[in-house]
Amino acid sequence: MITFKNVHIIDPESNRESLGSLTIDNGIIEKIDGPIKGESIDCKGACLAPGIVDIGPKICEPGERHKESFRTASAAAAAGGVTCLVTRPDTSPPIDTPEILEFFLTRASNSAKVKILPMVTLSKNLCGKEMSELGFMKDLGAIAFSEGLNYFHDTKYFQKTMQYIKALDLFIIGHPQENSLSEGSVATAGAFASKLGLPSVSTVAEKIGLERDLSLASLTKVKYHADQITTEEAVETLKRYKKTNDRISAGTSIHHISLNELDIGPYRTFFKITPPLRSEKDRLAVINGLKDGTIDIIGSFHTPQDEESKRLPYETAAPGAIGLETILCSALRLTKDKIFNLPTLFKFLSLNPANLIGAPFGRIREGSPADLVLFDPDEPFLIDRFKLKSKSKNTPFDEQTMQGRVLMTYVNGEEVFRRYN
Repeated sequence: MITFKNVHIIDPESNRESLGSLTIDNGIIEKIDGPIKGESIDCKGACLAPGIVDIGPKICEPGERHKESFRTASAAAAAGGVTCLVTRPDTSPPIDTPEILEFFLTRASNSAKVKILPMVTLSKNLCGKEMSELGFMKDLGAIAFSEGLNYFHDTKYFQKTMQYIKALDLFIIGHPQENSLSEGSVATAGAFASKLGLPSVSTVAEKIGLERDLSLASLTKVKYHADQITTEEAVETLKRYKKTNDRISAGTSIHHISLNELDIGPYRTFFKITPPLRSEKDRLAVINGLKDGTIDIIGSFHTPQDEESKRLPYETAAPGAIGLETILCSALRLTKDKIFNLPTLFKFLSLNPANLIGAPFGRIREGSPADLVLFDPDEPFLIDRFKLKSKSKNTPFDEQTMQGRVLMTYVNGEEVFRRYN
């Protein structure tokens, strides 16, 4: 039994922050503001919030352990206050059979400090032509179906797949980028991309992809989540569909609300991500989409790439940025700028993602799993990518001074991270 005392409790369910105490016992939150029991930890006014539930990170097992493993990804997650990873299936090979899923789950249980809940592919080998063994993989523990960052080309077959998933009572996580428009692009179309001479894509590719997916989701009545909304047009499209369909939801990337297209100059490949960074107008539109409830979730979209993949000309460098260890400190910028208070921020980071997957964690409530992060929202520190716990070091925040540091992380009442210095 452990009691955190003199702590600011961040409660996203009630949208309240209060100074008090919280006791955990046998892996659950036993009491809020009760008597001090068991071991006591004087938090000295630090903040205690539900652990972050991150939907969309990539762990590179099987096949690419040199980029990221369960051990390194979970260590990075714990250091960043992330207690649950809902992982993408576009690995190498993809998680498209019960056998690969079993291997994935075994590796996770043996190596991970945090909770791992896997997505699996909709189609075999991510080809969009043959359905994966969806029912068997649901029985093994698949939490959702997704093609990762791939676009499902065959609209008719996508509709059929949606109908099948509706019958399984699970949901689809889609990546709405119309591929024939976005293929080969590395920047968002506009004056800045033209100045740099980079192949670019119009933001309409996201709008078209989203329109198609939401039309099919409304037709089939399947539960559908758009993984990354990054443009003003997509926010408006999503808002329109949400008025008549309560089975759709959406997320955005921490990088798309922290950065914009100007950050890629001069050809900085750590800022090359999928979809590409957008204009400042789009960034602000996405933040407004969070404010008005159009967008539900903020995720890291942690995508490790090794040094050899990034130390290339911008056009040929691999896309992706790591984000597990920096998601909280970068998200805290939104509180420093008075855009959200802390309880509202943790609604996007913890409560809403947990509700999406039907999990009991992601909240501060007596009887809920003790998945918690203790952090100092004001402590400044300099990010040194070589000190990050991820195996790959491709962070766009390298050498930036951030504010807000994780002090301790607990999963099911067990300490999985403590910062000693």
